[in-house]
Amino acid sequence: MMPALTHIGAKGEANMVDVGDKAETTRTAIAEGFVTMRPETLDMILAGDAKKGDVLGAARIAGIMAAKKTHELIPLCHPLLLTKVAVEIEPDRALPGLKVTALTRVNGKTGVEMEALTAASVACLTIYDMAKAADRAMVISGIRLVEKTGGKSGDYKAGS
Repeated sequence: MMPALTHIGAKGEANMVDVGDKAETTRTAIAEGFVTMRPETLDMILAGDAKKGDVLGAARIAGIMAAKKTHELIPLCHPLLLTKVAVEIEPDRALPGLKVTALTRVNGKTGVEMEALTAASVACLTIYDMAKAADRAMVISGIRLVEKTGGKSGDYKAGS
């Protein structure tokens, strides 16, 4: 049996979940995404030769800023006092392209999965924006939750 959707009320209306009675715990989430591109575009980004500037630095900052604003972007998300946001961007020659990993953490009453997913998504979008003049055929893919810890629902690890 499928679990009930927490953001839907008895009559099908949108509902912000009441987390007031939940225990505060340390909650962490990790999300990832990929930007596939031509090998020459990857070389340009890694060399720091993009016309718009430092692609990786801009994407990292954009991802961090996005995590902090998730409640303004996604309806029904609670504003959270994040204690940690980290965005890592690694080249992957096999794609070819870049792998983005976003980690979010909070000591609170609700999880940080949406913040990690938002950070990864916006970092990928920023990579696209910063390098689109060189390669409009870039593809953003694989945005997903990799892992989450803490909270009533317990831990989650993709593929387990």
